[in-house]
Amino acid sequence: MGRVESDGKGGEMSYCMSSDEAVESRHAVRRFAEEPISADERAALEEAVAAANADGTLHMRLAYDDPEVFSSALARRAGFVNVNNYLVVAGHSSNNLDMRAGYFAEKVALEAQRLGLNSCWVAATYKRRTVRQTLAQKDKLVAIIALGHGTTQGEAHRSRTVAQVARPVTNAPEWFSRGVRYALLAPTAMNQQTFWLQLTRKTNADGMPLVGLSTNGGPCARVDLGIVKLHFELGAGMENFAWADPVVR
Repeated sequence: MGRVESDGKGGEMSYCMSSDEAVESRHAVRRFAEEPISADERAALEEAVAAANADGTLHMRLAYDDPEVFSSALARRAGFVNVNNYLVVAGHSSNNLDMRAGYFAEKVALEAQRLGLNSCWVAATYKRRTVRQTLAQKDKLVAIIALGHGTTQGEAHRSRTVAQVARPVTNAPEWFSRGVRYALLAPTAMNQQTFWLQLTRKTNADGMPLVGLSTNGGPCARVDLGIVKLHFELGAGMENFAWADPVVR
């Protein structure tokens, strides 16, 4: 589980990266090796999914050794190879389901990265009908996340600048700047990064600075907001700020 490193005494020890390292190193991977997800890796993933489901009131589940969902010509044209494992992101339909799903499913994706696995958020290029048939009657399918041992570690996506996604740009507190940098590392639909972060001049009842989060819309905009929200929190630290209500235009 995770990578194996020398312990400096001629032996080996298992290494599991930190959450910060996971955010920095996670890139979308669509080509996977034949290597299966090990029993230890599965146990850790199942634990992460159970916690995310409980905290996010979701019904996510892991599927293993199932190549059928990515066997279509569309998936092959999109570059998916040997996708045999995936996370089904689903829950009861509600106004905030997509945002909750983005936030808590990305927690699982980052945990997978910490374990030495790779992942890719997928909105459409898979057999949606096949996956929907496995859901409970009241559940809505939001997306799936391909999982496994990548043939590469992926590449950094094209990114907008801080000035294009946030204010203030200069003289911002260090925690805000760090949060924006982590947000720019978040996966978003087609790498559009349509979100906007703003350190407002307002505070909450406890005197905490309020940060605004909004999006101009687009495919999977609410899912993206959830993912960006998590990344910003990991970078900025929740002890430094509070959220204003998110806005979807």
